[in-house]
Amino acid sequence: MANASLPTPRQRLDTLPFDNRFARLGEDYFTRVLPTPLTNPRLLHANTRVADLLDLDHEVLHTPEFVQIFSGNRVPPGADPIATVYAGHQFGVWVPQLGDGRAILLGQLRNARGESWDLQLKGAGRTPYSRFGDGRAVVRSSVREYLCGEALHHLGIPTTRALSLVVADDPVQRETVERAAVICRVAPSHVRFGHFELFYARGQCARLAALADHVIDEHFPELSGQPDRYIRWLECVVERTARLIAQWQSVGFCHGVMNTDNMSVLGLTLDYGPYGFLDGFDAHHVCNHSDEGGRYAYDRQPAIGHWNCVRLVQACLPLLAADVQQAAEIGQAIVDRYPAVYAKAMTDLWRAKFGLREARAGDPELMNRFLTLLHRGHADFTLSFRALASVRSADDDTAEALRARIPDAAALDAWLSDYRARLRSEQSDDAARRAAMNAVNPKYVLRNHLAQRAIAAAEAGSAAEIERLLEILAHPYDEQPEHAAYAEEPPAEARHIVVSCSS
Repeated sequence: MANASLPTPRQRLDTLPFDNRFARLGEDYFTRVLPTPLTNPRLLHANTRVADLLDLDHEVLHTPEFVQIFSGNRVPPGADPIATVYAGHQFGVWVPQLGDGRAILLGQLRNARGESWDLQLKGAGRTPYSRFGDGRAVVRSSVREYLCGEALHHLGIPTTRALSLVVADDPVQRETVERAAVICRVAPSHVRFGHFELFYARGQCARLAALADHVIDEHFPELSGQPDRYIRWLECVVERTARLIAQWQSVGFCHGVMNTDNMSVLGLTLDYGPYGFLDGFDAHHVCNHSDEGGRYAYDRQPAIGHWNCVRLVQACLPLLAADVQQAAEIGQAIVDRYPAVYAKAMTDLWRAKFGLREARAGDPELMNRFLTLLHRGHADFTLSFRALASVRSADDDTAEALRARIPDAAALDAWLSDYRARLRSEQSDDAARRAAMNAVNPKYVLRNHLAQRAIAAAEAGSAAEIERLLEILAHPYDEQPEHAAYAEEPPAEARHIVVSCSS
């Protein structure tokens, strides 16, 4: 008799099956380090959806033992805390050694479905890679990451997530004195492009191969032991990265710090700092106040993704062939996959956003004209696409919500005439198209002013706004009329919230 109907066994804290397989690579890849205890740690919020990924019993989430473990004050049985070492290109500048300066990997947990999850404490104190930092995170930045991992996950975008958010009394100096916090980040892996760059730069080809084999064996098992496994694995990473960034672009998400040490080898959104979702559309929007040159502007993210993939493949050239020229040619062929994969993913996503079923030669121009209208009028990106879904193919008044957002009425009318003709040419069904568009154009995104509201409440000791936002953002494509205020543009006084690398 099948066991499919049996409930999943729930894990208790004293029997968590930790297994730090990354640590078995050897100490060239990390340093063992214990978290630094916090003063008076207390749970601000626990994410039951992520607890379910780990088969954790919900009852343990609010116990003193849970707070002690996930604040870093107590190492659970079986955990092997480490901080990993890597390098990277930061704002295009090579930095020969970085590492987990404020994150400590406890190990991996495998759930009943066979999925393996890294548990990493961010903000757990100094490590050998903290350089001049204190190894701490603050409530402000921790709330932002805690919320955004869930926001992107429910938008269908690959991402790290977080199990818990613990706050404490310890003062932390940033621009001002803030309070310490720790989140437990959860992901299949936290291995970055920069891990490979480090060993390439050091000329340690054996270490490079061992790391690649670890990633392949853990996350690409179909490639394990294959003679061409490194080529096929890198092709997967490049393609995943291209599709990830296409997804970011489609919902107006700006990462803010696309350094190679912030890029995941699994194609996950990694390291939430000065991110932001577009409000008024500006194709050149720079969400990170620290990015004075605009390197990571919204419209530059696709090209930076390609540049970063070039750095990863370059770091892995010794794995591709013994002959240097042959390795370079293979590597070039791998990175050359990025533009076509990105273009297809982006075109497919935009076509879905516009409700176009069929591919037509004039579609890119039609879609770009609409984006130009948004850009010129600084129209709200999310709400404009949501309003577009209500436009019928007939010449009627269903475009009024869109007209209210785009100030150039004449240019909009000319575009609408062409758009409606395009819809009629494929005999588009208005109701079906609206439903399909609303399924890919979110109504709710994590705007900076919403995150700031949750931060203010958290700093006052309340998790109510975090809980409310998590519930709303879990259903970003639904109307949720009772929460309509959370879909509105930011009020005037909140339109100039600044985020930086300290965020």
